[in-house]
Amino acid sequence: MNDWIIALGLCLLGYLAGSIPFSILMTRMVKKIDVRDAGSGHATTTNTIRQAGWLAGAVVLIFDMAKGYLPTLLAIKQAPFEWVIPLAAGLAVFGHCWPIFAQFRGGMGLATAGASILAVNPLYGLIGLGLLIVLTLIIKHSAKAALLVGILLAPMYYLLGQRGLLISVSAAVGFVIAIRFTRDWNRRYREVWLDREKKDAKTGTETNN
Repeated sequence: MNDWIIALGLCLLGYLAGSIPFSILMTRMVKKIDVRDAGSGHATTTNTIRQAGWLAGAVVLIFDMAKGYLPTLLAIKQAPFEWVIPLAAGLAVFGHCWPIFAQFRGGMGLATAGASILAVNPLYGLIGLGLLIVLTLIIKHSAKAALLVGILLAPMYYLLGQRGLLISVSAAVGFVIAIRFTRDWNRRYREVWLDREKKDAKTGTETNN
């Protein structure tokens, strides 16, 4: 019975930790605005950078990563059943995307998901980040790249010879990421690391005021 209470507590902790809306709190503190009211409309690091600057975005990134890293690490050390670990990690990402503390309107979950994988295996967490960067540069659309990473991450790790916890955690967080980014598959919003506006101007799809 105690094992089940611990298991449920770790899963609940994952969701509640993920639900802390650091980007919303930061932009309200720095700029007196809700980060979701402008830019991409999401409570993300990149949208925080757009609204409140790079320093605020860096702080949000650190805390958003902590929301995934710490619950996953705690589950690794304390979970009475192995299935609790991927579930706690997945719920942390789910909480970030659909936070109970912010009307279920949160971020996209990449930093939280990536940090969950880092808690399991730092090297393969960095490999996953590399995959995201490569796909983003090739596709030139971060939402499509992120969705594909969510789908491909666990199979890629499997093909690289990994088994066990890394596969289950990456599958859990990848599933949430894929679902979350589906809504933005065809969306064209300004991105921090890709100069989409300049590209559109060259093709005549935008006019300068």
